[in-house]
Amino acid sequence: MRKLTSPEVWAMVHTERRALVEDLENLTAAEWDISSLCPGWSVHDVAAHLVDSAKTTRLGFVRRMIAARFDFDRDNQTGLRREKRTHPGDMLAAMRAASELTCTPPAAIATRLVEAFVHGQDIRQPLGITSHYPVDGVAAALAYQLTTSDSMGGGKQRAQHVCLRATDTDFVQGAGPEVYGAASDLLLAVSGRPVPAGRLLGDGVPHLTAD
Repeated sequence: MRKLTSPEVWAMVHTERRALVEDLENLTAAEWDISSLCPGWSVHDVAAHLVDSAKTTRLGFVRRMIAARFDFDRDNQTGLRREKRTHPGDMLAAMRAASELTCTPPAAIATRLVEAFVHGQDIRQPLGITSHYPVDGVAAALAYQLTTSDSMGGGKQRAQHVCLRATDTDFVQGAGPEVYGAASDLLLAVSGRPVPAGRLLGDGVPHLTAD
């Protein structure tokens, strides 16, 4: 799998942020309150989190973690409350304003791809919105998630006993019963999100999707 350059990653992230804004432009107020795939968060909550994440700098992240006593969940909730707007139009405006930023916390740049693709699906799937993601970017996000602990939002432990085989690119990783599927669906499963029935196949599916 070819390693993506930093400019390539940012181009994908910016494209995805703009596409998500376009997808949400005509939502009703009720649709903004629909539960996302991210447990406990609405569509509106995830949108606010994406703005907060897009604005997070390396130094800012350190300061925030100190303020949150190194509790990631507490920090996420603080950022969500800070960026969530009362009116959907204002939320969309905030998303547009953040769409071209290149800020990042002190982590691998692949985290920006994970944020864009996984949270994009957190929002789109419950709304019945389909989207096509760049498969090389998804594969890079998937590879990163497989090196990241479940407790940190990754899927290292979740996928440790299976072999993941993407059907739309040459991505193959792991050992054990195989799980076949599009790279975007593998990414969702590894990240602990539900995947529609029939989109993942193989003897390893029960292992990967077990609660």
